[in-house]
Amino acid sequence: MDGQLKSGTILTSESGSRYTVKQLLGSGGQGEVYAVEAEHKAYALKWYYKNTATRNQKEILDNLIQSGPPDVSFLWPQDMIFRDYGESFGYIMPLRPRNYRSIVDMMKRRAEPSFYCLCRAAYQLTKGYRALHGKGYSYRDISFGNVFFDPETGDVLICDNDNVSYNGAKTGVYGTPRFMAPEIVTGKAKPSRNTDLFSLAVLLFYMFMLGHPLEGKREARIKCMDIHAMNQLYGTDPLFVFDPDNKDNRPLAGYQDNVLIFWDLYPQQLRDLFITSFTTGLTQPNRRITEAKWLETFANLMSGIMICPHCGCEVFYDSQKEGSGAAHICWGCQQTVPVPPKMVIGKNTVLLMAGTKLYQHHIAEDYDMETVAGEVVQNPGNPKLWGIKNLSRDNWTYHKADGTQVPVTPGRSAAIARDAKVDFGQLTGEFY
Repeated sequence: MDGQLKSGTILTSESGSRYTVKQLLGSGGQGEVYAVEAEHKAYALKWYYKNTATRNQKEILDNLIQSGPPDVSFLWPQDMIFRDYGESFGYIMPLRPRNYRSIVDMMKRRAEPSFYCLCRAAYQLTKGYRALHGKGYSYRDISFGNVFFDPETGDVLICDNDNVSYNGAKTGVYGTPRFMAPEIVTGKAKPSRNTDLFSLAVLLFYMFMLGHPLEGKREARIKCMDIHAMNQLYGTDPLFVFDPDNKDNRPLAGYQDNVLIFWDLYPQQLRDLFITSFTTGLTQPNRRITEAKWLETFANLMSGIMICPHCGCEVFYDSQKEGSGAAHICWGCQQTVPVPPKMVIGKNTVLLMAGTKLYQHHIAEDYDMETVAGEVVQNPGNPKLWGIKNLSRDNWTYHKADGTQVPVTPGRSAAIARDAKVDFGQLTGEFY
């Protein structure tokens, strides 16, 4: 496949770096993407068609390069190759590693992450957009095509960042069909952080349910999915497939089975966020689920996965189910899964199993799910006794059930015992 640039072409960037074109990787509506090399390092180059190489696009890219990436999840523009207005130009960004897959790959079962890695991918994705919005930007086009993840780790990369602009800025990008907020579909609003939040909720629903939140029986009844049908389904008359007050758009068995199967596998805490996103959030943009709320829930999901002792399947802990006295039933073998001891720390619930890690977010609610603060370990002198080893730099205080206080310095452990507590400094956790 031939592109605008030939292999071996040398391009000099605005920073003075020399990039050698290696091969064409793909093309889209705005331009082509090439693999390039500079000083023995591989990069990607997006090269615009002449009709899309506008002054406005150049100004957007200059701003993004000067600003720098919101966090490490973004394949952010980092250098420009520009000669003059009226000619094609392009920008340099990091090259996506081959082990990263798309959400479409997951839907077609070409990538099958564990539940833990799926939750971690959702966490990293949401954290990335939170950082982007925190810098005053809106993404404008959250969809399948610009998110990739590593199925083995849950690490995420966000690409196509050249349409990112300040919240409320005028651009020609309004989003991707099926992901756009209803108020954009109907022409009543322009892209913003609030419309990003809707698109994010749709993408997250796709990731967890492998289907669209508004595509149920109503979509199945449509004979011709033309612009009028799409405007009604996603704009003027949207209805969530699990709307608690209106069952007219439930998923159709035999046609939309993914959503029917996966909905019941997740805890009520996650289902409630989707219900709010696609009921209240359809018509009240200011009341959409924020990134912070998603992050709190995904942190709990990652810390609330039980392994079925009968078949090894991952099963989510559901506090509402436990509170009602219902058993946790494995979706794989239909056997009861016992709930292990747990610690409740503020908004966080952590199941305590061998090797369970306590992250900084658990004890400080700072959204850091990378830094390990503690780990569940066995007492070397008595294997029947378990505790949480302090792997942080701070001293903890252990409160026994009888009120006795014991310091837990770094490297020491706090025994896991019902009704005992650990004061981590900012928050206190209690064993159950």
